[in-house]
Amino acid sequence: MRFRILGSSSSGNAALLITPQCKVLIDAGFSGRRLRDKLAGIGEKLESIDAVFLTHEHGDHTAGLRGLSRIPHIKFYANRDTARAAQAKLERKVNWGLFETGVSFSFADLKVHPFSIPHDAHDPVGYIFESGDGSLFSPFRKMAWLTDLGYAPQLVKERIRDCDLLVLEANHDLELLERCEKRPWSTKQRIRGRHGHLSNEAAYELLAEAQSPRWRHICLAHLSKDCNCPNLVDRHFEPLRNGSHNLHIDVFDPALEIGEEYNLAGHW
Repeated sequence: MRFRILGSSSSGNAALLITPQCKVLIDAGFSGRRLRDKLAGIGEKLESIDAVFLTHEHGDHTAGLRGLSRIPHIKFYANRDTARAAQAKLERKVNWGLFETGVSFSFADLKVHPFSIPHDAHDPVGYIFESGDGSLFSPFRKMAWLTDLGYAPQLVKERIRDCDLLVLEANHDLELLERCEKRPWSTKQRIRGRHGHLSNEAAYELLAEAQSPRWRHICLAHLSKDCNCPNLVDRHFEPLRNGSHNLHIDVFDPALEIGEEYNLAGHW
């Protein structure tokens, strides 16, 4: 598996996952034109995308559906409630592939494991994507995409523990959120509620308390442009980085157009 974040913040979220048999997007929170430009910047074409896996219906995860639905072969995977909520905002019928939250399924050479997460959407999910055949050149690898959750239930903690790569939300700094004048009190309450977003502190606690995780690479994402900053996140998570020589922790800067590529095919 090769993985790259195309963008992650409250303005838009999308990532590209490539295996020998498919190219898929995880969320599509940018317009079709912007996604096309982002992919072109790394030598890929929008028409080469086989499927899109949606976590929930909010616009910063589904803004590209209108444009991408014009490409007939692309299939959009979501649970029934998410598909219904997203389709209601569109005139064109989307080519849906419906799944049941908590039930694993296959797509090309991927095993897809959608699991429930607490967020203020109809039926939001996180994903674990698994690929590989166990051979020298294609070892079994797992990656988790976990953004937009107010807290991490025990089931979520168990699900993500044996992944090689974890993309985890570190949305806001509690003090910066409290001081933010752009957000009314009600919005601040929503963000830090149990169906809102993970703070730096909550994300750190989730990682620090994990029992014997398999993680080799962690990417902290979905940073708020107003209530967080990459340098602050980097400093906050430095103790974890120093505590394990085998754990690499990166922070995705929301100002970036495209993130670095993670290649899960090698032996880490």
